[in-house]
Amino acid sequence: MFGFRALWSPFFMLALVILTAAFFLITIKYRSLFKGSTPITRKQASIFITAMILLYLIKGSPLDLLGHIMFSAHMTQMAILYLVIPPLFITSIPDWVWRAIFTFRVIEKPFMFFTKPLIALLVFNVFFSFYHIPFIFDFVKLNMWYHGIYTVILFIMAIFMWWPVVNHLEKDKELSGLQKVGYIFGNGILLTPACALIIFTKHPLYDTFTDPAAWSQAMTLCVPASALSSLGISGPELLNWLPLLEDQQLGGVLMKIIQEIVYGSMLGYIFFDWYKKENQKSADETENLYEPREGHFSPSGTVK
Repeated sequence: MFGFRALWSPFFMLALVILTAAFFLITIKYRSLFKGSTPITRKQASIFITAMILLYLIKGSPLDLLGHIMFSAHMTQMAILYLVIPPLFITSIPDWVWRAIFTFRVIEKPFMFFTKPLIALLVFNVFFSFYHIPFIFDFVKLNMWYHGIYTVILFIMAIFMWWPVVNHLEKDKELSGLQKVGYIFGNGILLTPACALIIFTKHPLYDTFTDPAAWSQAMTLCVPASALSSLGISGPELLNWLPLLEDQQLGGVLMKIIQEIVYGSMLGYIFFDWYKKENQKSADETENLYEPREGHFSPSGTVK
C-alpha cells in the first residue's frame, strides 16, 4: 500500500552495494597500494557483508517504515543499529585500512580523542539519552535533515563507544580484560535511565507516534506526501496493533533486552579471551623458567 520505494529504499540499497564494492576493491584489488597491507581474511569479509545486510534490513527494508508506525519497531532499529552493527563494522575492517584512514590528521586527532574510554562512554550515552527526551525526539523526527544528521552522528558515536572494546590496532593502549568488563558494565548502567523513562511512564511521550498531524509529517520522511495523502490514513493507530502506551513500553523493554543480550555476549567473549591470554602468559613464563641457561642447572640436574 505504500509502494516499492517506501518499502525497500532502492537508493539506500544502491549506496550500500557501492560501499561494499569499494571495500572489496580496496582490500583485494588495490591492496598493494597500501604500505603494510595484508590479505583480508574470510572472517573479515563475512563480518563486513553481515554488517551491510543488517544495515540494509534496519534502514532500508520495510522495518524502517514500520519504525515510523510502531515505537517498538523503532527501538529495535536503534538497538541493532547502535549496539550490533558498529562492533561488526570495526572488526571487519583490516588494521592497515584503519592506519591508512588515520594518516589524515583531520580524522586522526578527533578520533583518538573521542575513543578515549571515559569520553567514548559518556558521549555516546549522553547523545542516546538526549535523543529520547520527548521534545528533542519529536523535533528530530519531523525534519529529514535533522533526522539524518543525528542518526549519522549517533552511529559515529557508537563506533567511538565500541572502539576501546573491540579494536586491536593500538596494542599499547588496549584495555585489559578487567577494564573491558568494567567498561561494558558502565555502558549498561548509563543506558538504563533512557529505557526506564520509556518503560515506566504512565502516558505516551512522543507526538510523532500519537498526534495524527505530527505522525503524518514524520511519515513523509520515508513515504512521498502524495502517496500518503491518497491512502487516507488519519494516524498510526490504524496500522499499530498495540495500544500506544503498550507499544511505547514494549519498545523500552526490547531495547533493554537486546542491550543485555549484546553486552552479555560481549562480556562472555571478553572473559574467554582474557582467560586464554592469561593461560598463554602462564605457559610462556613456565617455559622460560625451565629453559636451560649457560652456567645453570637444568631441571634434570646436569650443569649446562
